[in-house]
Amino acid sequence: MVNNNQVTKTIALESYGIKNAKVNYQLSPEQLHNIAIEKGQGKEASSGALAVNTGEFTGRSPKDRFIVKDDITKDRVWWGDINIPFDADKFDALYNKVVDYLSEKEVFVRDSYACADENYKLNIRVINEYAWSNQFAYNMFLRPTEDELKDFNPEWTVVNAPGFMAVPDEDGTRQHNFAILNFTKKIALIGGTGYTGEIKKGIFSALNFILPVFKNTLPMHCSANVGKAGDTAIFFGLSGTGKTTLSTDPNRSLIGDDEHGWTNENSVFNFEGGCYAKVINLSKEQEPEIYDAIKKGAILENVILDDNGDVDFEDTSITQNTRVSYPIYHIENIKQPSIGKNPKNIFFLTADAFGVLPPISKLTPSQAAYHFISGYTAKVAGTEAGVVEPQPSFSACFGAPFMPLHPAKYAEMLSEKMINAGVNVWLVNTGWTGGPYGVGTRMKLKYTRAMINAVLNGDLGLYNYDDYHIHSVFGVAQPRSCPGVPTEVLSPRATWNDDEAYYTTAFKLTNAFRENFKKFEEHCSEEIRRGGPQRYAF
Repeated sequence: MVNNNQVTKTIALESYGIKNAKVNYQLSPEQLHNIAIEKGQGKEASSGALAVNTGEFTGRSPKDRFIVKDDITKDRVWWGDINIPFDADKFDALYNKVVDYLSEKEVFVRDSYACADENYKLNIRVINEYAWSNQFAYNMFLRPTEDELKDFNPEWTVVNAPGFMAVPDEDGTRQHNFAILNFTKKIALIGGTGYTGEIKKGIFSALNFILPVFKNTLPMHCSANVGKAGDTAIFFGLSGTGKTTLSTDPNRSLIGDDEHGWTNENSVFNFEGGCYAKVINLSKEQEPEIYDAIKKGAILENVILDDNGDVDFEDTSITQNTRVSYPIYHIENIKQPSIGKNPKNIFFLTADAFGVLPPISKLTPSQAAYHFISGYTAKVAGTEAGVVEPQPSFSACFGAPFMPLHPAKYAEMLSEKMINAGVNVWLVNTGWTGGPYGVGTRMKLKYTRAMINAVLNGDLGLYNYDDYHIHSVFGVAQPRSCPGVPTEVLSPRATWNDDEAYYTTAFKLTNAFRENFKKFEEHCSEEIRRGGPQRYAF
């Protein structure tokens, strides 16, 4: 099949402006794995996975992500520090430079798609300079059958040239790397960075615009799973809050790890065909499913191997953002196709390093919208240069860097869907208890799992005074008891044993919430504004 398509695809690349390239079309993961090793771009780990170093960039570069300002985007995109406008003519000139750079070279082309629901499917062609970047696209996007490839017509194109360096003064970029979305031409153009996450995030940022604007579907930066009774659970959370860990549950089938759409038909579908998980401090004991997924076909990024090819997951000498990508079928218990119906529970995960939020609480629709727009977690000392005590960190909709519209748009859609579907929303603190970071301790994973299981089993039922306490500062409903969790753990104030210190710290956090929310207020309804904390001082 590859040979039959070779000529056609070579001809097809001419229309992209890429001339006389040696085209490798739709190579298998094994072939790409071997080419990367042959070219000295990667090593094989003892697990069989390919280990690569992404070079200068080991994570996304948010200040170098742009959207072309054109008739489609100019009045719809929420322009600012996250969505930085780019001139259409500058884009065309830069695109021509990139395709000239790729001409005469060996390139790797893959046809794939995003969105597991047939009604929302987006066909994608990915053109890569490196074999391992193409293998990443195989892992992360959905894989068409041979029959589907025969008449495959790509709607969006990703052009990925890590070796091409922009000249900022000429090209309109900030520095030599860039990731630019063009909605008119339906191109994601990436250059100057080998970090593969830009490939995945480029397409998903595009979907975060396309789905709400044209398809009346809410895009979500979340994981999702489904129980044996067919109930779907959705997990929102920023990096380090436990999103991947908690949704990968042996008793429930995984729909997806990171990006989903919630449709008008009240179903939830995965955008992706794989998982892209952090592997810092990974262990078989804590996260067996992810650990076992690291085998032939997986790609490890920026990890350190010893002489035997074993990975030291604690070694962060290259970056804290060590990663693995693998196709979703490396996880045993998955939902096929990756679609769930009937969402019943949504969990907002936060690692509160101040140690003041309850470990689990139930939210009203207005509180849910408020916390969704806020997207709170906290940075702890040591994770970033200069962070010596807990710092609040807010990312709107738990995924601000990938949201082209104003966060209030997504929050309104969420509220509407929650009310229509009768969904329960829970705020889960996977962070600290008994005091802030440095004084208290991290919430035990077994307790968090027990709380989530209690929700999913129906043990934490409807709000009533006997079973819940309204938190005096945050106004959320805190359960008085939960199977498998000591009662004293459920009240953060009680775990501190120092009321004054607890409330002082709680007010510090509520004021951070208030300060952060100011930039959203004018776009939010009164209903959403009321969902914030109740008190800000003694």
